[in-house]
Amino acid sequence: MSDLIEQILATVSRRSYLPLKPKALARKVGVPGHQYAEFRKVLRQLIKSGRVEMGKNHTVRAVASQGTVVGIFRKHPTSGGFVRPHATDGKVGPEIRIRDDDCLDASSGDEVLVKLTRKARGPDLLARGEILQVIQRATNQFVGTYFEREGDGLVRVDGTVFSHSVFVGDPGAKGARPGDKVVFEMLRFPTPEDRGEGVITEVLGPHGQPGVDTLSIIRAFGLPTEFAPQALDEARAVAANFRETDLQDRRDLTRDLIVTIDPADARDFDDAISLSRDAETGHWSLGVHIADVSYFAPPGSALDQEARKRATSVYLPQRVLPMFPEIISNSLASLQEGRVRYVKTVFMEFTPQGQRTRVSFCNAAIKVRQRFTYEQVFAVLTAVEKHEPPPLELAPEVLDLLQRMRDLATILRRRRRNRGALELTMPEAELEYDEEGRVAGAHFAVHDFSHQMIEEFMLSANEAVAEHLASQEVAFLRRIHPAPEPNKLRAFAEFARGLGYKMEMDGDRFALQRILELSAKRPDVYAVHYALLRSLKQAIYSPQEEGHYALASDCYCHFTSPIRRYPDLVVHRLLEQWLSRGRVGSDATELAALGEHCSKMERRAEMAERELVKLKLLTYLDERIGMELEVIITGVADYGFFGQAEHLPVEGLVHISTLTDDYYYYDEASHTLMGRRQRHRYRLGDKVKVNVVRVDLQRRQLDFRVAGKKKESRAPQQ
Repeated sequence: MSDLIEQILATVSRRSYLPLKPKALARKVGVPGHQYAEFRKVLRQLIKSGRVEMGKNHTVRAVASQGTVVGIFRKHPTSGGFVRPHATDGKVGPEIRIRDDDCLDASSGDEVLVKLTRKARGPDLLARGEILQVIQRATNQFVGTYFEREGDGLVRVDGTVFSHSVFVGDPGAKGARPGDKVVFEMLRFPTPEDRGEGVITEVLGPHGQPGVDTLSIIRAFGLPTEFAPQALDEARAVAANFRETDLQDRRDLTRDLIVTIDPADARDFDDAISLSRDAETGHWSLGVHIADVSYFAPPGSALDQEARKRATSVYLPQRVLPMFPEIISNSLASLQEGRVRYVKTVFMEFTPQGQRTRVSFCNAAIKVRQRFTYEQVFAVLTAVEKHEPPPLELAPEVLDLLQRMRDLATILRRRRRNRGALELTMPEAELEYDEEGRVAGAHFAVHDFSHQMIEEFMLSANEAVAEHLASQEVAFLRRIHPAPEPNKLRAFAEFARGLGYKMEMDGDRFALQRILELSAKRPDVYAVHYALLRSLKQAIYSPQEEGHYALASDCYCHFTSPIRRYPDLVVHRLLEQWLSRGRVGSDATELAALGEHCSKMERRAEMAERELVKLKLLTYLDERIGMELEVIITGVADYGFFGQAEHLPVEGLVHISTLTDDYYYYDEASHTLMGRRQRHRYRLGDKVKVNVVRVDLQRRQLDFRVAGKKKESRAPQQ
């Protein structure tokens, strides 16, 4: 055993070693298959003793030596970058500033080993370090625009990842023409002194050709587009064997009044609602019925392996990359109107005041009576409130159900607010298209009470399942949102006070809640809410017993979207164990690695969606240089201010060099650019008319210039 310990430690300590998963490490060390169990036992001992550790993606690596830190590198657009250390005992250390000369050839997203050269001293002086080694690359595949210069083929990489274009060989490689979007594999990463080298692997097509922008984002983020043949074969076999008349010993709820409420363009429906109220006691009985995808994709199946790898569906403009093949996601598992579908149901009883008193779970079969869109429900409830006829022809019992849902959701929402839940309002773009599928405009997505109503029911079901699994004393994949660092909340409090908001206790969640509510009806709403968002930590998936700060929930998990989120499917399987055997078992180490993978894939999906929406909007504006917009100032710095358009979901920069009517200086305390002579000022929340003057599609940047006299916002009403 001692020889095996030495072999493992010697292997993972080599400078050339790249982190491997346990099986791959066993093969590298030379462990025969029949001795793998012993290898795992030794590895667990080394982890327990702190001599090696499980890192990113469940890989094994040596423990960093004293004075060094392992973390994820983020390149700064102009120079150098930052490293965010990995969590230790659930806590993440302060970010480390890396100068340009100390970055080696690290790229954004890479896992790196950093030597600390200066410790952090308070919130204003960051720790500093130098990168000793790039442990693991985030990706070797990049997308950019091909061009030629002096007989060389070069690619200008999309975004602000690299300051240099990358050499990709002789002109015309792979048939590329100047202006084409191409995918290339990086052979040698750029440094401040060297442009690096790559090889073109795919030509996507000319810049501006329909569909090329979407394909560029898909390739840049490494999003999977095709399903493995084995997964498709399994999906077809499951479909061939499925019979709506076979209820599989499930509770028959097909005659119950059950509805779905989803976006108008939804393609999969994984949640449905039933709700009744006892006339005598006033108690509510809420049924949340969730598509039972676990029935179609057992653990270890090809469908499961494919879903696990993807971890989430990706919703891009005009295109969805589902976690499961459409046979499953849009048909068998989707809770379609009038079709018998398998579900896992959570029944919850609430008092008239909304306190949950009882919970039960079952496997069931349902038949959705009616499918609603959010817009339809909002229109119906608005008409009822105004004592007008509903715009839809509804059966009396269906109309009664919608009103009951409104009443219970209102009660639950009030209770959640009373316990300190924070509701952040962030702009979400919805693109508008012409007949040819090109962007013709955009608007901010509506988030009215019809959305909030369903949210409340889903939150209740998620909490009920999480509390039940916690009562079984089993590790499960929670959705956790750690409490923010006190210094971050202090900084936010100073920011809010600078805008005129009263905030006496920096870390009090009810004080934060009040600021969010006060700002909701003011022009600086996005600036305030975004500032708080940056103060909070990121929500992640983990078996760690920690609550959800923003929701003010001590025990929370994701259960209600198993068609599009793998963590929900994992929770479904644990619940199935309890339903079928009365007991539950899990592996906390495996769940920790899975949670890290799912969190990473979730961030990738969100970033890809944001990037494509931004690219399409910038392309739209690139054809409208000079267009006048009214913007609200959302950020101020010494180099200018950022403005968010009021009626178009875009944000651009007004550089200070374009403010030629006066000499402006930056007042940090009041977040204001102040003119020295005429005392003109630009501060957070002010309205300003601007013109679009420059669109940089390559770097995803938008520049404005002030068009007319600004309108100052009013002081907040306290």
